[in-house]
Amino acid sequence: MPTAETPSDRPRRVRDPELHRRAILDAAARAFAERGYSRATLRDIARRAGVTHGLVLRHFGSKENLFLAAVPGTRSVDELAEDSPEPLPARIAREYVRRLEAPEGTDTFVALVRSAAQDERAAGELYVAMQERTKATYRRLLGEHALEHRLPFLAALFVGVTFSRYVIRAGDLAEMSVERLTVDLTASIHALLYEGSEAGRPTAAAHKEVGPDSL
Repeated sequence: MPTAETPSDRPRRVRDPELHRRAILDAAARAFAERGYSRATLRDIARRAGVTHGLVLRHFGSKENLFLAAVPGTRSVDELAEDSPEPLPARIAREYVRRLEAPEGTDTFVALVRSAAQDERAAGELYVAMQERTKATYRRLLGEHALEHRLPFLAALFVGVTFSRYVIRAGDLAEMSVERLTVDLTASIHALLYEGSEAGRPTAAAHKEVGPDSL
């Protein structure tokens, strides 16, 4: 005849904050990629992660904080700063393509671009917050001038490529092979960061003001 479990016989619930955090981040990446930022909810993310809504809030505080934590871009930019014989534009292009071509398709930058049509204000705030989190690394890699005059155009390039290839999936960019995309993106990044400069530093021409006589 079965006997009731004594307290010592019952399975203990394992409390592992780091395990819960990883589960929440994985669930958030999937939810944001599938539904976009505006339509994804913390309750759905908690359900996917197998935790409570309150635990999600205790770990991250808000949906915006969770989104920013789930974005792999900041970690990737920090890794680009490591010493490598590979030129920086090639490293940036390769890492971007690796992230967005991943078979699981959960990169949250795609979710951000997709969400712009649903909630322009929220998407704009998140976009600015993502840029702020990478500024220190890019300042160290490229200098203040590039941060101010080159990086905004590099960010716009990634938004355009992401929209064409991974959101609407139409046009020449969507039809490119991964190999050609990586090569051509590397060339575009190099031109944006270094054209008109020597050894990655702006020349005097880069600082020349445009006036009536130069038009």
